[in-house]
Amino acid sequence: MRAPMICWAFLLLALFGNACNGFYLPGSYMHTYSPGDAIFAKVNSLTSIETELPFSYYSLPYCQPKEGVKKSAENLGELLMGDQIDNSPYRFRMNVNESVYLCTTKPLSEHEVKLLKQRTHDLYQVNMILDNLPVMRYAKQNEIDIQWTGFPVGYTPQNSNDDYIINHLKFTVLVHEYEGSGVEIIGTGEEGLGVISEADEKKASGFEIVGFVVVPCSVKYDPDAMIKHKIYDNVSSVSCPLDLDKSQIIREQERISFTYEVEFVKSEIRWPSRWDAYLKMEGARVHWFSILNSLMVIFFLAGIVFIIFLRTVRRDLTRYEELDKEAQAQMNEELSGWKLVVGDVFREPDCSKLLCIMVGDGVQITGMAVVTIIFAAFGFMSPASRGMLLTGMILLYLFLGIVAGYVAVHLWRTIKGTSEGWRSVSWSVACFFPGIVFVILTILNFILWGSQSTGAIPISLYFVLLALWFCISVPLTLLGGFMGTQAEAIQYPVRTNQIPREIPARKLPSWVLVLGAGTLPFGTLFIELFFILSSIWLGRFYYVFGFLLIVLLLLVIVCAEVSVVLTYMHLCVEDWRWWWKAFFASGSVSIFVFLYSINYLVFDLQSLSGPVSAILYLGYSLIIAVAIMLSTGTIGFLTSFYFVHYLFSSVKID
Repeated sequence: MRAPMICWAFLLLALFGNACNGFYLPGSYMHTYSPGDAIFAKVNSLTSIETELPFSYYSLPYCQPKEGVKKSAENLGELLMGDQIDNSPYRFRMNVNESVYLCTTKPLSEHEVKLLKQRTHDLYQVNMILDNLPVMRYAKQNEIDIQWTGFPVGYTPQNSNDDYIINHLKFTVLVHEYEGSGVEIIGTGEEGLGVISEADEKKASGFEIVGFVVVPCSVKYDPDAMIKHKIYDNVSSVSCPLDLDKSQIIREQERISFTYEVEFVKSEIRWPSRWDAYLKMEGARVHWFSILNSLMVIFFLAGIVFIIFLRTVRRDLTRYEELDKEAQAQMNEELSGWKLVVGDVFREPDCSKLLCIMVGDGVQITGMAVVTIIFAAFGFMSPASRGMLLTGMILLYLFLGIVAGYVAVHLWRTIKGTSEGWRSVSWSVACFFPGIVFVILTILNFILWGSQSTGAIPISLYFVLLALWFCISVPLTLLGGFMGTQAEAIQYPVRTNQIPREIPARKLPSWVLVLGAGTLPFGTLFIELFFILSSIWLGRFYYVFGFLLIVLLLLVIVCAEVSVVLTYMHLCVEDWRWWWKAFFASGSVSIFVFLYSINYLVFDLQSLSGPVSAILYLGYSLIIAVAIMLSTGTIGFLTSFYFVHYLFSSVKID
């Protein structure tokens, strides 16, 4: 019986191996084009690192497609990030080098001139996409070659009060000749799942786009001569003028002609490697060295603290267990320290329901972060699939509601000794963190609506998010809560006295130690935090998820160690109110993260202009800080809880 099954298994394996000679994951579905095939570029929202307020491309007087403006399919993540991808009139024909006329605008009105000047002064960039690749621009700054995605709306020359619009674009499209050879390609991009099989190898043969570069120019045309042309008529190629008199000024009643030229260049870059140029991070050596140095220092410090701590506890337990019962009783009377709080250590903390809720939400956020970063580190969330990272995070958070409900209610049962009130706890877990995010986003959304930015969340998306939350997260959280009532409660190893023990006075308040404890986890995080903030606010790609995964694992270890050490220190001074202190010992790292965000705003985002931009930045930073507090606090609390349980279950007490 086993022989035929083994044969079938080998046959299936052989067929599968034959079908998948090549396997590209992740990325978008690879398009191959024949010479002369028409390829249309798309345009995303206009963005600026000065204002962080995205606006629609067609909010400015640009040429529109003949068939009208049509929005591309946008996923949840793209909508939340303010992306608005539209079609454009920019048409390329594969391997056809040409210089093309687009349109001539009507005389500019006062409002259009004001808008163009404002967008130019705020350094807004036009973001164009061809075959799912963002357009790239190379420039020199202080004799250093830098690369940017997008090109400016216009520019203001030095020692000049006039503004000039970019109306002529010189595109270079890098193409790689591809010949189909039984390669099966599977990808998940904005076009969805795509497969090229052996049957399509003739069709698959052709050219694939592996690069998209632009040189923006401002050229003054004679509008009366240009308006005689029709769209896509060939015109003479022009060089980017250096003389301002030959550049197109922005002023009222000016008619602006838009043209572009395209050159196709063969390249040795293969399709799977085409994103490499975008993912190169400036100062890569410093980036790697700084993170490795940080990891080594933190491991060293945490290791020393943990080893000393383990030796101290083991010595105490060994001495305690070697004594007979009478000597133990005498020792309990004579010695101070954690052994004296045996009757109070598991006393119910203040605001126990809030603690259960925050721990439940913390487990949910931590699970979402770990799974997302693991998937991203293994390449399942490519930058080619815009918005995929944020969409994946939201869906993971929704489905992890079952874990949050279970943990919160299980902890509630352990503290209270009964399941009564579990529905209220489950509902609160489902509403606590989403409620904070909803309130902050609503306030920011009113600001964005007032600015008419595409970053504002549409009303329809609000209802979609509410429906997802109410139909997925809430039921799963309640289900998890019900499962928590069925699980066996954790039994305390010691009894709690009826009368609470008086806590000795201390020179310094305990919150000083709790706040100081957050500096060690922050030390593991702050270097990576700089690169993450740069990717969010300066429009850079972040794709070193492998290192981020290492930093996350290190952060979990350090949070656990710091919280356990602080809990032990409090128990040693006969302070049995360790529950909340264990939570905030590691959770206080969020305060330093928020303060670092303010520091980044003041010193690294100096170009950010206006109170609206600052409020948006601080609002999003606050959401991140709250999420970090819940996540790190939960890690520290759960580790401390099991440590205290283990510590007091190891002591022989009558």
